[in-house]
Amino acid sequence: MRAQNSATASERIAVTAPPEAPAVGGTLQAVLGVTAFSLTFPATAWGLEGFGPWSLVAVRSVLAALIAGACLLAARVRLPGRRHWAPLAVVAAGVVAGFPLLTTLALETSSTAHAAVVVGLLPLTTALFSALRTGHRPSRTFWTAALAGAAAVVAFTVQQSGGALTTADLFLFAALLVCAAGYTEGGRLARAMPGWQVIGWALVLCLPLSVPAAALALSYEPVRLTAHSVTGVLWVAAGSQFLGLVVWYRGMAAIGIPRASQLQLAQPLLTLVWSVLLGEHLTAAAPLTAAAVLVCIAVTQRARG
Repeated sequence: MRAQNSATASERIAVTAPPEAPAVGGTLQAVLGVTAFSLTFPATAWGLEGFGPWSLVAVRSVLAALIAGACLLAARVRLPGRRHWAPLAVVAAGVVAGFPLLTTLALETSSTAHAAVVVGLLPLTTALFSALRTGHRPSRTFWTAALAGAAAVVAFTVQQSGGALTTADLFLFAALLVCAAGYTEGGRLARAMPGWQVIGWALVLCLPLSVPAAALALSYEPVRLTAHSVTGVLWVAAGSQFLGLVVWYRGMAAIGIPRASQLQLAQPLLTLVWSVLLGEHLTAAAPLTAAAVLVCIAVTQRARG
């Protein structure tokens, strides 16, 4: 009888444990992705010290594609099925090309702190795209917390900019839309193939365009190689464009697109920390915004979609 009870307990553990492990692992991977992304704007600002905006975007895409292509070849990964190429094109257009280009153009006239806070609306935008694309309807509690987090980010943005929006905000708002579309399609694809292959094939798909674009941009824009500019390009290529997206897509596949997207509410605050360390001024409103955002994240993670 005791043996039977032990067997029953073991069966319960076997049944209940697997869902928890992927959820914890998925959340951790999504957090690692957010951390990598939070360094993107400071690294881009460094890269702009030595590269023009078009050169920076094209070179980072080429370098990231070479890393991804080498990994795909080393693992002997087969070409994706025909049904996956259209979603991969959306990922490539939104995450590989659109978002880096638009945010880089914005950072020519905007500070990294301002850009980071505006892009803090990305979690809500991604959740909206996910709901429209997948038909999934998160709970009212989820949406309430998500909107509260977005409102906190908007309030912080207005406070940081003195109540006036810059021309760079148009680039940033457009970047929100294309990136949210890319995240949504990438998160869906990561359920059918490993996350690193999703971004890997998207990067490789852009090579026929990124290589000539890099050659053309480098011929028109002057390049000044410095420690900052080289470090910035290397990070946005290897860290933000490839490794960060690898763990990010794996995290979204494990815990779902809406929940993973809300973890990005912490990204602008992390970027503000890096900005301060790099010499930018941080206002006293940051700790209050951080507390509000962390509460919203906690609520969205507990809410059932």
